[in-house]
Amino acid sequence: MSVSVDHRRPRAHTVLAAALTVLMLVPAAVLFVRVQDDVADRRDSTRLEQHGVEYLTALSPLISALAESQSARLSGVTGPSSSLVTAVNGVANADLRLGEELRTTERWRDLRKRIDALPSASGGSLAVFQTHVEVADLTLALYDAVRTNARLVRDPDNDLSHLQQAVAVDLPATVVEVSRMGDLSRLVASASAAQREQLSPQFGAAVLAVNTYVGSLTDNLQAAVDDTNSGTLSGNLVTPLDTFRKGVESLTRGANPGGAPDASTMATAQSQLQVSLASLAGVAVREMASLLAARLDRLDNRALEALAAAGVAVLLALGAIALPFLGRRRPARPRPPAPVAVAPADVDLVHDETRERTGALR
Repeated sequence: MSVSVDHRRPRAHTVLAAALTVLMLVPAAVLFVRVQDDVADRRDSTRLEQHGVEYLTALSPLISALAESQSARLSGVTGPSSSLVTAVNGVANADLRLGEELRTTERWRDLRKRIDALPSASGGSLAVFQTHVEVADLTLALYDAVRTNARLVRDPDNDLSHLQQAVAVDLPATVVEVSRMGDLSRLVASASAAQREQLSPQFGAAVLAVNTYVGSLTDNLQAAVDDTNSGTLSGNLVTPLDTFRKGVESLTRGANPGGAPDASTMATAQSQLQVSLASLAGVAVREMASLLAARLDRLDNRALEALAAAGVAVLLALGAIALPFLGRRRPARPRPPAPVAVAPADVDLVHDETRERTGALR
């Protein structure tokens, strides 16, 4: 009975050790699931931000084309410009792919109707100007909707957070305000005294807005450079940002705040500034796309690391469970007793006894 109990004890210990090993896998499994869920959520969020950047890339030519259209109409050019038609088609294609996800379709549909109606706007220069102002404001609202619905506005990384502010707020607003500033300067120069009194406050507001957005743009780009691990962001921004600043200085000199604006100087500065703003927007958007792609790569690596760690943990657990069974020895078979050694004298005595018995029988 004691032998049976002794056999049961090691078996119970083995089962208990196996159960404890399996239970140790439970917290590891919970941690693995949480890591995978976190990676999946961040991957989905990053892809949504990538779609937002793609939409913003299509909007950048549109805001510039609207500014050109405004200046052209005030100069007496009728009919839609080719650049505006191309830009509208670009945004339409982007909205067709991404509008449902970013919840921009209704807003874009309304904006496109307003853009299509721009060539038929009438009522004099001031009315045409005001119509373009309303369309530009709707475009800026679309920018804001894209960055909000794509969650760019809540990006956790400082460099991307500052870049999205620059790309989706400061840059388009600067384009709009620079365009208004230049066009208002021409309107003021050719306006009557009564009209000049009406337009001067708008012109002053545009000058103030340009300075405000330029300052915000510069601060956000500098903050992005200071807080990034990208090796290309700083170098790629230097030239277009320097050109942009020179354009702003030239535009401000032509505006001549407090005096009569120089329309020709402002027109030249405005044209140069539009080019530098487009270049700056392209650089910033490409850097955002690069940073988001790098984040996706890091998330994929993190998911693979978690999967590898989980696989190692399972293998170690299986080895710990199987080891007692593999290491258990089979019971040894009983060996036959060793032969007893006999002394030589005893052998002779046995032989004599054997002879005596044989003789007696005879």
